Amino acid sequence: MRERETQLPQVQTALVTGANRGIGWAVGRGLLEAGYRVYFGCRSKEEELLARVRDLPGGERGEIVRLDMNDAASIEAAVESILHRSGRVDILVNNAGIVRDKLLVRMEEGEFREVIDVNLVGPFRMVRAVLRPMMKQRYGRIVSISSVVGTTGNAGQANYAASKGGLEAFSKSVALEVGSRGITVNVVAPGFIETDMTSGLPESVTSGVLERIPVRRFGTGEEIAHAVCFLADPAAGYVTGAVIPVNGGLAMP
Repeated sequence: MRERETQLPQVQTALVTGANRGIGWAVGRGLLEAGYRVYFGCRSKEEELLARVRDLPGGERGEIVRLDMNDAASIEAAVESILHRSGRVDILVNNAGIVRDKLLVRMEEGEFREVIDVNLVGPFRMVRAVLRPMMKQRYGRIVSISSVVGTTGNAGQANYAASKGGLEAFSKSVALEVGSRGITVNVVAPGFIETDMTSGLPESVTSGVLERIPVRRFGTGEEIAHAVCFLADPAAGYVTGAVIPVNGGLAMP
């Protein structure tokens, strides 16, 4: 059966990991506004997050699911909960991630492994958990959030850059495996985005970064959400294995 012949539900179901703030929050909000039922994945403070979600336009379609990307059992339980509550998972957005920045000569092995475990092993577990139901329904959209440093590298971020570069290669490999099942697998690679993390940078750092960005500004979470919503749309079925840069021209493939 061709993908365009697959019968999709009137309201598709999306899961966004790390959705309590920053890019994840913006993506979840964007998917809600686009008409999806969205499960906002978070590790804690579910009631507080649910209250924020319900205040959004379309918030009645917003749900919360407890999810720890460093815990395989938590991932399996979250997907099972969504399948029980909604019957299917149409879209997965792998957004959750951490940083443990340090020059390599000072970096402990545990600091390297922790970032790899959350940023790369976590998405591996997440994708593996949703693939069987997606293959059964012969439809799915998987979008992972990488970073410009996954391509360029960055001093002090060997662990983070390795995790994001690995995520891009992982996504391309899975795209090859499941493309015939109506499932697309893509990556959005942001540059510098306005988040709590970047707002704390000293002016001397931000001014230097802005000089390297052709559009002379940081991006917004909403701009990342627009890219994700495009890849999540049924009409994007001929886009798979792609890495979409959203970085203001900071790095051009």
